[in-house]
Amino acid sequence: MDVDIPDPAYTSSERARASFRLAFRIALCLVAFLWLVQAVNTALDLGLERFGVRPRELSGLPGIVLAPLLHGSFGHLIANTAPLLVLLTAMLHLYPGSAVRALPAIFLGPGAAVWLLGRASVHVGASGVVYGLVAHIFLAGVIRRDRRAIAASLLVYFLYGSLAWGVLPIQQGLSWETHLAGGLIGALSAIALRRLDIPPRRRYAWEDEEGERD
Repeated sequence: MDVDIPDPAYTSSERARASFRLAFRIALCLVAFLWLVQAVNTALDLGLERFGVRPRELSGLPGIVLAPLLHGSFGHLIANTAPLLVLLTAMLHLYPGSAVRALPAIFLGPGAAVWLLGRASVHVGASGVVYGLVAHIFLAGVIRRDRRAIAASLLVYFLYGSLAWGVLPIQQGLSWETHLAGGLIGALSAIALRRLDIPPRRRYAWEDEEGERD
């Protein structure tokens, strides 16, 4: 597969750098909020995990919204922190138009799918969002032939290679349904929004010469 090189005048512009800084700050604030929730939950022993997704129970419906904000432990949150920071920054910077439409689906969709189809348990954590972002960014990069997005997804994959196994029911205590649903929703949103946020491709002098001859 040929991979397009974005126009350096576009990717190196002050506007692009400002966009990256803004995306990073937003991602950092969102991740910091997750840490605040976990710190308050632990310090006050609130047991907020009980508000996670409970499949096919009316009491579990609020978990569709709340589950991505809650984690079973600091270890659970630490495992999601770096991937969320990298992927949210990449999503907001590379695909701002798509992000407005895709992020609500990636945030809420896995919880809704688990409520309908998941095992009887309490499902919490932002892992579904991580899987949704990986799938969306990687597939969007492939469709658009955008090496920046492919590189960001591969970085997360190589740093957290166990992501591939998280969609299989092989580890007890792991909400593989949330991971699978997040990945599928991310992939579908990448396909649906494939015409948005296409970066200008670098053009070479010989291309312009061919155009003049034509």
